[in-house]
Amino acid sequence: MAEIASIQKEIIEEFSFFEDWMQRYEHMIELGKSLPLIDTQHKTDDNIIKGCQSKVWVHAELEKDKLVFTADSDAIITKGIIALLIRVFSNQPPAAILAAETDFIDQIGLKEHLSPTRANGLLSMIKQMKLYAIAFQTQLN
Repeated sequence: MAEIASIQKEIIEEFSFFEDWMQRYEHMIELGKSLPLIDTQHKTDDNIIKGCQSKVWVHAELEKDKLVFTADSDAIITKGIIALLIRVFSNQPPAAILAAETDFIDQIGLKEHLSPTRANGLLSMIKQMKLYAIAFQTQLN
């Protein structure tokens, strides 16, 4: 599996091909459609991201010392955002997730093109994924 930094670089290059934000939003919607769905048993209040305007469920499991995330959202743009984060963080060791910067979000211009509530939701998603990494990291030690 590719390292987080190289995945982020791929995303930055991918988004650079689009001329405007309508094309980027369409791309994010497509990413959301390709998101492997979270098992319905994990669509619980415990897995809802607090601080998101729409409902976003994120579940993490440890498989062979790597975190595997699944998610879903009731909003198409939000589903695309969580799909991007899963692409970056899933199948990575908890320590790598904790050490990872998320500069790629600014580099593709995502945060500046989100409403304030969606931008807060994005930060809440990252925070929750890192909290999962902390929890599983302590299990590994």
